[in-house]
Amino acid sequence: MARMRSVKTRLRQLLEAEDWRSHLPAIAAEGLAAVGPLLSFLLLEPRTRHRAAVALGAVAAALERTQPEAVRNLMRRFMWHMNEESGNIGWGIPEAFAEACCASGLAAREFHRVLISYVIELEKDDNFCDHDVLRRSCFWGIGRLAQVRPELAEWARPWLRRGLDDPDLICRGMAAWALRQLPADMMDAPLLRRLADDGPDAACEIFDGNDMRATSVRRLAAGD
Repeated sequence: MARMRSVKTRLRQLLEAEDWRSHLPAIAAEGLAAVGPLLSFLLLEPRTRHRAAVALGAVAAALERTQPEAVRNLMRRFMWHMNEESGNIGWGIPEAFAEACCASGLAAREFHRVLISYVIELEKDDNFCDHDVLRRSCFWGIGRLAQVRPELAEWARPWLRRGLDDPDLICRGMAAWALRQLPADMMDAPLLRRLADDGPDAACEIFDGNDMRATSVRRLAAGD
């Protein structure tokens, strides 16, 4: 137990450092020993949560080289945390899911459709995330996937378009941001323009790869 606390303290210090990205190889080298502490950091404030998600992606990429089945088990663990039967809400899991898919080709190939399924509402027999606040992270995660693997995220485009009318205002902004990470499509433009012109001015936060950036639904739709 004392060793676990020591590992958590050390990893958190690394993630909160200014040069935190330079420490990712060392964190990844911890392998499975880093997973538990990093998962616990997903419950912290947004900046640390996102950085922990990036670190989990680095761990997944490192494991893929020597323990591919461990990567699959990690992704299944994420899926379990997103399942209502687990008793968890899944805070930070979509971010970690996305970063793992960005960093690991194996995770991306085998699990990207699971990430996208969290915003697909079919009314029955779907995997839709009906928790509004958590669904915001699902849209963000798809946008993050689109930045690195647009060919895999392309499948989400029609569901991102539907997300522009999501009942949750912040989800609309996150869906707009995610849609703008994909290659431009003429069918998207009028929908995004409508949200930019007439949509809510609700406040949003986007992780820019290092820190959280304050913005609004309208600005995300406009691509600002």
